[in-house]
Order: sequence, then structure tokens, then C-alpha cells
Amino acid sequence: MQQTMTEDKKPRMRRLSVVSLQMVKEKTYPFRTNTIRSPLDVVDLVREFIGNADRENFIVISLSTKNTVTNISVAHRGSINASIVHPRETFKTAVLSNAASIIVAHNHPSGNCQPSKEDIEVTKRLNEAGKILGIELLDHCIISDSDSYSMKEHGYI
Repeated sequence: MQQTMTEDKKPRMRRLSVVSLQMVKEKTYPFRTNTIRSPLDVVDLVREFIGNADRENFIVISLSTKNTVTNISVAHRGSINASIVHPRETFKTAVLSNAASIIVAHNHPSGNCQPSKEDIEVTKRLNEAGKILGIELLDHCIISDSDSYSMKEHGYI
């Protein structure tokens, strides 16, 4: 025998959240140029932006199609010798700001800018994620007070 649903047996309606996303500008940052032309521009910008940080800071620089900086953000702050970087957090501000490309950078408080195995793996993962998202990873720079290393210049990108 087939049962019919009565009014009191209808599934209860659920409420779904409707959301929107927006970025909030926390502050502005003075810098001599807003266009990135070389890894040295990245190094100067990041070195000035994070100062003498005593732990790793992973920075994302979002760029327009003309390599003009649209925003800069800290995707992750780590410990004195490590930073856990995930593509989700790395590309978040780039997606929200309609960036054409990004450059990422992080500092090595130890002063040694040679990339670790983890640095190389993160670069590869971010490069692949960027291809999927349509946001090109232009470079991954590692900086210290006196040295720097460009993953692009060394063939990792």
C-alpha cells in the first residue's frame, strides 16, 4: 500500500546562509614604485614590508596584467625556521582582487637564503595551483637581511 505524505510529515525547511566576500584595506604602505620589474624590486618591497621579523612571514603580492601591485598581504606567519603554506590561503587575496598574477616571498631569519626541500615543494604546488586558477605565479623569493634567492632565476618556475 502506498503512503501519501501528509502536511505534518513534509520535510522541515532549512535556512541556508547567503554570503558575500569582500576585502578590507587595513592600511596603505608607502613604497618607491608600485610596479614590479625584477626580483630586486620584490626583495626591496618585502624587506621593507616585514622589517626585521624574527620568524618566517609568507607574503603574497597580487599583480595586475601590467605587473602593478594591487595589494600585498601576509598569508602566513610561521616559527623561526618554518612556515606552513597552503595554496588556499596563498591565492585567497589574489582571487578576491582579480589578480592576473602573484609573486610570493618569505624571509629566512637565519640569514641563509638557500631554499629548503619544503620551499621547492611549496613553489611547485603554488605554480600548479596558479595554473588551475588562471593566476600565474611569477616568482617565489626568499630574503634575509643581506641576501636573496629567486626561484624563477634558478629555474624552479
